[in-house]
Order: sequence, then structure tokens, then C-alpha cells
Amino acid sequence: MKLGKRQQRKLVRLIIGLLLTGAVWYLNRNVEPPPQVAGTLTPGYYRVARFEDGDTITVDMNGTQERIRMIGVDTPETQDPRKPVQCFGRAASEFTKNLIGTQNVRLEADALSDNRDRYNRLLRYVYIPDGRLVQAEIIKQGYGFAYTSFPFTKSDEFKLYERQARAQNKGLWGSCEPTTNQYGGFTSNPE
Repeated sequence: MKLGKRQQRKLVRLIIGLLLTGAVWYLNRNVEPPPQVAGTLTPGYYRVARFEDGDTITVDMNGTQERIRMIGVDTPETQDPRKPVQCFGRAASEFTKNLIGTQNVRLEADALSDNRDRYNRLLRYVYIPDGRLVQAEIIKQGYGFAYTSFPFTKSDEFKLYERQARAQNKGLWGSCEPTTNQYGGFTSNPE
């Protein structure tokens, strides 16, 4: 069956119309969000129940106590029974406690990071109400190191803050003798 020119144009317009309608439908359809991974939480503000050390806090999540390990930062140890208290460890703990104070914190997961660490702590970015990221402040002021053993989206940013603090001898960089560790980061010396 041979189509006339007028019929061919109508058929082409019909096909183009169907394609455009399909494209508009595809772009405007309601896509369901992926299901939540068990144990993840929507970012929100929570009361800090306890300061464990410079990089770990416990928050009250609607009556449940959750330990939070801050993504991308490592502060000198004060609580690890296998290690002596490290240089600037107590100062780092106090810095974190003073920075957060009695304010609630907003927690945010990282798409590149696991949800929990091997100690079952939630891995989160911690923000104070004025929008500052606690981990960034710790590193910028020289109270901790960029912890880059695991992937996270702010890795380059944190490494830059660490280089700047180190160049300016801020905090532990001017008071301690950090050495490189087996993971490519730094470890502070004992007190």
C-alpha cells in the first residue's frame, strides 16, 4: 500500500506527536525514591547526650541513644584502651564540646560512606545550627586530621583544611609531633 504525500506527512506528525507525548510523560512521571536502608535516618536536629571524644558524640534520637562517628575527621585518642592518651586529645575533645555546646546538631549521611562503622556507630556529618560543619572546624583549627582511609565526598576539602592548618602550625601541628601512619594519614604522639 502506497501512501500519498499528505498521508505521509500526517503519519510523520502523528509519530512525532506520540514521541513528544512519551518524552513529556517520561520526564514528568513520579519516580519513587529508593527504599531507606535499615538504620538510616532523614537528616534532622538532635540533642547531644554525651561527648565521647573529639570525633565521636552520642545523640538522643527520639529516645534512642545513637553513637555518631564523624565522617572524615580523626582526633587524637583519649578513650582507646589500647593506646595512651595522645597529644592534643583532651584539647580536641574540649574543642568539640565547646563548639557544639548545648546546641542541637543536624546529622547528614554521605553517599560514598557506609551507614555504620565496625563498632556500629552511625557515620555522619555533624552541623551546628549556624551551618558550620563540625568536622571542618576541627580540622581547620588543628584539633584533628583529615581521615581519608575511607571514601567520602568532602575528602579533598578536608585535606585542604589539613594542609592549611599544618602550614600555619595551628593546634596540634604546633604543639605535637604527628607522624604519618599506615593509612596515609597522621597519628599524634602520646601526651
